Amino acid sequence: MGFNDSIRSCRTYPYYRGGNYRMKIYERPDFGGQMMEFMDDCPSVYDRFHYRDIHSCHVMDGYWTFYEHPNYRGRQYFMRPGEYKRYSDWGGYNATIGSFRRMRDF
Repeated sequence: MGFNDSIRSCRTYPYYRGGNYRMKIYERPDFGGQMMEFMDDCPSVYDRFHYRDIHSCHVMDGYWTFYEHPNYRGRQYFMRPGEYKRYSDWGGYNATIGSFRRMRDF
């Protein structure tokens, strides 16, 4: 899934004991504009949200990963519970997100 065969960083995250996963995404910074709530994986943000840009996000339950491209490809952003008022808050270079999924133990 990466750009080459090297790993430049990694992070552990605590085991999530809760059964629920909830996240709200917004089309504008500071939780403005159209909002959509998700509780499951989304292989294509455009197909579900009808645009590709997520400018802010509120992760209420669970851990999530944003992917730069659809079908869980490209640059990844690890999302812990909390409020992300701008895409730069999660380390994004721009607001384009192609897909996201819940982080669960396999």
